[in-house]
Amino acid sequence: MFFGFGPKSSILLIFFFHGIVFSFLLLKKGIQSDIKSSKWLSLFVFLCTLYITPFMLGYANWYSEPPYRQILFFIPFQQLFLIGPVLYFYSQSLLNSSFKISKKDYIHLVPAFVYMVYSLIVFITDVFIVDEPYFYADGRDKDFDLWYQIAGLASMVYYLVLSLRFYINYKKIAFETVSFADSILFKWLQHFFIAFLVILLLRVLYFIINPEWGQFGRKFWYYLCFSALYYYIALSGYSNTVKAMIPINTPVDESDPDIPNQHTEKKRLEITIPNTDAWKQKLLDLMLIEKLYENSSLTVSDVAAQLKTNTKFISSIVNSGFQMNFNDFINYYRVEAVKEQLKNDAQKTKTLLGIALECGFNSKATFNRAFKKHTSLSPKEFLATLS
Repeated sequence: MFFGFGPKSSILLIFFFHGIVFSFLLLKKGIQSDIKSSKWLSLFVFLCTLYITPFMLGYANWYSEPPYRQILFFIPFQQLFLIGPVLYFYSQSLLNSSFKISKKDYIHLVPAFVYMVYSLIVFITDVFIVDEPYFYADGRDKDFDLWYQIAGLASMVYYLVLSLRFYINYKKIAFETVSFADSILFKWLQHFFIAFLVILLLRVLYFIINPEWGQFGRKFWYYLCFSALYYYIALSGYSNTVKAMIPINTPVDESDPDIPNQHTEKKRLEITIPNTDAWKQKLLDLMLIEKLYENSSLTVSDVAAQLKTNTKFISSIVNSGFQMNFNDFINYYRVEAVKEQLKNDAQKTKTLLGIALECGFNSKATFNRAFKKHTSLSPKEFLATLS
């Protein structure tokens, strides 16, 4: 099989090969470990690999050699309407442990399905119905039609925005429901979004530089940049594959008879907190007497179970009674516990990190951030004030 190994085709071939390998490895990990996000990332990497394929083959002279040219024209390599939704589903599956595609989610796949049908119609018409090419009378690949490229770019921008909104909502939920929010913010996903944004900005830039997108022109540099960025996404995504930890939009447990009954309704109901001071004292007892904050994996569900009530109620007490989210509330008492130990010269027999872990922190970075936030001093600066 003829393949022109020039500098451009060879470089893109390397990225193509690695894209296929990482797509397979991600899929394998997703199946073996039952990690949905890994499966979605596998599909995303595969779509990116397909995206560079026509240009890799073009620089290898396949589009100028029969019968390759006639075959390649009818293969919709660039699934621009599918990349965005897959990014969105990946973000949801990574952040939401209860995520699964519902019937309403299929609407996101409609544009991609319509384009596949359109590609099939083009193939059937030009190959089996008409004697002379109708759709391909101009001899240009339909994947590079200006309308499709612009619509595909708009689609990817739209789904990047949706994914960012979902991530922001996730961060809010994380701080309201767990005491270790800093460690599950998926900083990797932020880097993913930045890399994808750079890809889109490069796309716009090359639209301006080279408006004749149907021609090869100077687009090699764009595809080289695209390949490097999606290779980074594939490599980093594989090394940061984890299971989602927080179920989003889970039902509220209503077990406390003192709380007004909340029936399952579509509209959101405000919770009226009876005897706020009494409930605040119960929470303080759990912190100061039971020292619940020492549990490094403490969640709002754990606290609700201790007080035989529901998570929404506990969050409301913490928010309104202490003017903090749950994560900051627990970390405040962890910081206070660390301060108390330092005042008692515990650092003479233990490391600073050892003290922090003893008080419920699960990492040095989280400890330093929380300490600085609640005291305006770093741990070392605080120690200096004691001497």
